Amino acid sequence: MGQPLRAELARALKGGGAAARQAEIALGDGPMRQRLSSSIRALAERRGPRRSICPSDAARAIGGEGWRDLMGDTYEVAGELAKDGSVEITQGGRVLDPDGEWCGPIRIRSPGGSPRL
Repeated sequence: MGQPLRAELARALKGGGAAARQAEIALGDGPMRQRLSSSIRALAERRGPRRSICPSDAARAIGGEGWRDLMGDTYEVAGELAKDGSVEITQGGRVLDPDGEWCGPIRIRSPGGSPRL
């Protein structure tokens, strides 16, 4: 199920640039939260600020059949990355405040798009 996303991480690794180091960590065997963080960053960087990822993309890319068990951590890690400015969390195309309350479907992208809500 996560094979296309793992392949996207592999392409990021081969492509060099900002996403390559993160892809290397995501595809490695380190701590799961570190791999999640790197998966989010690599996939978002590869797609750029005009495109986004679903949080489940990051979990599927590294979690195999157990990706659903990673979703709680994936949301937490995405929030931490948004707080430090590494990514933006969006909903309906609008950037959400990472310190605010958010629920429902979200997307994650590289910084540099819409104004913050």
